[in-house]
Amino acid sequence: MLYLLENFSEQVPVFNLFRYITFRTGGAIVTALALVFLFGPALIKSLKVRQGRGQPIRDDGPMRHIVEKQGTPTMGGLMMLAGITVSTLLWADLSNSYVWIVLLVTVGFGMIGLYDDYLKVSRTSTRGFPAKVKLLLECAIAVTAVYFVVQNGHDHFATSLAFPFFKDFVVNLGWFFFVFGAFVIVGTGNAVNLTDGLDGLAIVPVMIATASFGMIVYLAGNAVFSDYLQIHFISGLGELAIFCGALLGAGLGFLWFNAPPAMIFMGDTGSLSLGGALGAIAVAAKHEIVLAIIGGLFVLETVSVIVQVVSFKLTGRRVFKMAPLHHHFEQKGWAEATIVVRFWIISVVLALVGLATIKLR
Repeated sequence: MLYLLENFSEQVPVFNLFRYITFRTGGAIVTALALVFLFGPALIKSLKVRQGRGQPIRDDGPMRHIVEKQGTPTMGGLMMLAGITVSTLLWADLSNSYVWIVLLVTVGFGMIGLYDDYLKVSRTSTRGFPAKVKLLLECAIAVTAVYFVVQNGHDHFATSLAFPFFKDFVVNLGWFFFVFGAFVIVGTGNAVNLTDGLDGLAIVPVMIATASFGMIVYLAGNAVFSDYLQIHFISGLGELAIFCGALLGAGLGFLWFNAPPAMIFMGDTGSLSLGGALGAIAVAAKHEIVLAIIGGLFVLETVSVIVQVVSFKLTGRRVFKMAPLHHHFEQKGWAEATIVVRFWIISVVLALVGLATIKLR
């Protein structure tokens, strides 16, 4: 919306700033951060009153959680969703299709997560939305988003998969790209959801990945930079940097309240929406494989669950003391803060590796 002020730059020269993506990204960060800071306390207070006993804690999880985390409200993702949406609508060019596509996934996945959280709290149970129905709705939103990404793309490249470290090596997946793209979006949403198990554990890796993709979409959406770096240029993609800025700002605000000991959990409302957003950005930017590198922590957490389930069904034995992976280290006696900070460090290292693929081609 504020982007339109650029049209009056001849009358008011300072309005010329609004044509720059970097300036509006900074504005989106500050706006989302301020919104979460301002309205977060009131939301936490309201949710605490309405939810009473807070988020139900798994009986089969670490016993420490039942004692220490009981009574903490959930649905904290609402404050991030509000901050991201308002900030994006305020600072982004609303004629840009990519902005609306990513917002569709973010809000859509957020609403699915919100209903799931509501069922858990109202029933005082860790069982929420039926898994098959939940997955079906996520897939419907993801396929719709991929369809619009393809419609917004250019020729055969719209359905192609690009490979990092190679300049021109792409594989046209054809109609299968809809399946692949949806898998990336749904998979990332649920991977972040699995990672969200300790105070501050999921939100910082999400912010690290978001900041990385903010840089990627800005470069890939700039004809000069993309040509110099020999990455595929995608017209209009740079506008997603504003969305990434809004997510980063909202994430910072949420971390203030989610830092150990957490005053609120993001719940599925936050984890599904943030993960879905990251997946949608990666699909739009044609950097799906790079997302697997930058978001490698989410991949590790998901793989640990898959390995644990498959091993137990086939052999009756568990590979890990508990899954997802962060619970395994809890059971080994690691302090929560130690696990969280070390996982943050892993996320930083993986992000650096992922960003290196931009230049190493």
